[in-house]
This record gives sequence, structure tokens and C-alpha cells, in this order.
Amino acid sequence: MPGNHQAMWERLNLDLDAHASLLEVLGKFYGDIYLSQQGRLQGMEYLDFVLSEIHGLRVQELQQAKEQGRKVVGTFCVFVPEELVWAADAIQVGLCAGAEAGTAAAEKVLPRNTCALIKSFVGFKLSRLCPFFESCDLVVGETTCDGKKKAYEILADHAPVYVMEIPQMKQACDRQLWQAEVRRFKTAIENLTGRAIDAANLGRAIRLINDRRRVLQRLNRLRAADPTPISGRDVLLINQVSFYDDPARFTQKVGELCDQIEAKISRGEGVADGAVRVMLSGCPMAIPNWKLPYLIESSGAVVVGEESCVGTRNTRDLTDDSGQTLDAMLNAIVDRYLRIDCACFTPNRERLDHIVEMARELKVKGVIHYGLSFCTPYAMESFKVEQALSQAGIPMLGIETDYSMEDVEQLKTRVEAFVEMIR
Repeated sequence: MPGNHQAMWERLNLDLDAHASLLEVLGKFYGDIYLSQQGRLQGMEYLDFVLSEIHGLRVQELQQAKEQGRKVVGTFCVFVPEELVWAADAIQVGLCAGAEAGTAAAEKVLPRNTCALIKSFVGFKLSRLCPFFESCDLVVGETTCDGKKKAYEILADHAPVYVMEIPQMKQACDRQLWQAEVRRFKTAIENLTGRAIDAANLGRAIRLINDRRRVLQRLNRLRAADPTPISGRDVLLINQVSFYDDPARFTQKVGELCDQIEAKISRGEGVADGAVRVMLSGCPMAIPNWKLPYLIESSGAVVVGEESCVGTRNTRDLTDDSGQTLDAMLNAIVDRYLRIDCACFTPNRERLDHIVEMARELKVKGVIHYGLSFCTPYAMESFKVEQALSQAGIPMLGIETDYSMEDVEQLKTRVEAFVEMIR
């Protein structure tokens, strides 16, 4: 961590010793996985800097915004309509959920057989390890799985929590439920900020977030080139940073990176010549959950796409920005977010079709389906994913793991065998 932010962390009541240990481990982990790559694009220096200051300058920006009267809203899921947060001049940030730190504290209040993501965000809060958590004026949960739904009840004893009800099907009555939830969330954000959301500020927010989605769509189109011009690890990092960084600044910097990638493609240069093209599918990977992509790209393969919430599920659809009235804009938000193909939905044929379509477009040799241990929705759905891919003639490897490093050698052996098989 380059800057000295000790006084700020102390004001935020972090456990300073434990937090220092976390940053030390994170720094080494990042160096081994990211900075060791050869021939990285110059534009990645910005992402490296953001990561190095993720608990520093970005948190400092949040504190300065709070001093000016702005509110900070923390979220865990791409289902939370961030346009409404930005329309009220609040700031939305993703919350820490990608490391084992805090597990011991989490397991005092959660069953041990809870998925690592839930244990992580509860543990980060209870252990006072996350300055983003401590900066939040509101934490927004959602009912995408039973584990998260019940964990928010526990979290509510330690933070201001608001929970959105996510429908489990996509019939007309489910749209009505979701429409009511979006409007209820709008009211909650207005009450939090003291600012009314109108057509003018909501229209600006829709354009702001759509611009960020567009630049990530552009990045995904460019990385589809053969040979691919950027590693899957770097694209995962870009997607992860998108949940923390200022949207306008992020869009500009990733746009500049895409310009560099286009130049690289025009020269016929790739990042991993001869590597087997694979796609990742399944559960989200929050910072610093980089274990599996690193193993894949250390085994003779390169990840050219991610079908996940930290990937195309979050960026595939734009919000229709043609509406002129507040009601039209709210309806566009309802429709856009209801197109998300999370495994919480039943039936979920959309996701199966998206996976097959994406694998074909990216010309991958195989798909690695990633599931967090005890994540029932994605574990159950992996069976149908494998069926759909098999019918399309595309091999799949199912991986189930957590955030620990204990299974690294076992996973590496399985990934290497899969890569050899599809080569």
C-alpha cells in the first residue's frame, strides 16, 4: 500500500494489526499472480495503481464525499439497480467478499458449511477488516440465495442493512414484484440521501452506468481476437475494479486501454500464443479471488471470457435510455435487471443459451464451470450447463472450491489434464 492511510483506518475503527497483515498477504498474492506476467499492456498500470490503493486513496475519496454530504451505499450483487444510487448523488461500491480473512469470526455466527462468499463478507465486517464496509451509510442485500438472505439478518445487528426481494421466476406477476421492489428501493435511497430522484438525474445516471458497461463490452469484443491480446487474469481484475472505482474515471481509463489493445491486435500480437482458449462460467469472483484463473493460465490455457456476475452477466445488457419520463426510465431499469440470468431463477434456459452462444462466439476449446463450495444454485445448475454444452460439442470441466489454497495442487492437476484433453 503506497500511501500512508493509517489515521484514516484508525478513524474507521479497523483492526489495524489484522488489516496490515491482510494487505501484506494481498500485496504478495497480487505480485505473484499479476505483476509477474510478461508483456502486459501499459494501460494496466492504472489498474495496478487502483489495486495498490484500493483501501487507501479510493476510501479517502469516499470519506471526502461523505464530508460533502454524499452517502455511500455498499452492495454484494449485480441485481441492485445502481442507476438509482448515482441518480441521488450517492456512491455505490462493491463490498469485500473474496478472501478467507475473517472466517473465524464468521463461523461464530454462521454454519461452517456456508459458502465462502457469505462467510467472507460477514467475516470482513465482524473482524473490522474492510474500510469500504466501515464507510457505508447503507448496505444493500438481496434474496438471490437462502444463505445470503439469512446472513443479512445477522449482518443487520452490525450495520444498516436494506434487503431487496428478488423474484425467482420471470412471469408477469414476478415482474410486478420486481417493479414494486425497484420503486421501494428508489424511495429508500431518496430517504437516505434527502434527494429526490427525477427524470433528469436518473437519465444522467443511466448514461453514466451504460457508458461503463459499453467500455467493458468493447473490451470483451477485443479479447475475442485470436490470438487474444490480454490475459483473462487482467480482464477479471478490470471487471473487479469496476465495482469500486469512480464510473466516469474507470470508463475513460479502460477506453484508453482498449485503444492499446486495438493497436496490439492490428500488429497481430497476442498475450499467450499457442495457449488453449477456454471460458470460465459460474459463480462470481470478488477481489482477491484469483486462484482458479491463475491456475488455468499457468496450465497452457488462456481465459477469453467469463460468464459470471463479475463478467458478462453484469455487462451484457444496457438500460434503455430512450425514455423521457421518470416512469419510463424506471420501467427500463426493471426490464434491464430482470434480464439477468442468475442461477436463482427457475427455469433458467436463458443462461444455458447464453453460455453456449458465448462459447461458440469466442471459439473456445472448452468451458470450466466454477462453483463455490456449498453454493447450491450454481452447483445444481452445473448439471444442465454440462448437458447443454455437451449437446453443442463443447467439453466442460466442473470445479468446486473455496478461497483456501489447500486444494491448489489437486486443482492444478485436474485443470492441466482438461487442457491437454481439449488441446
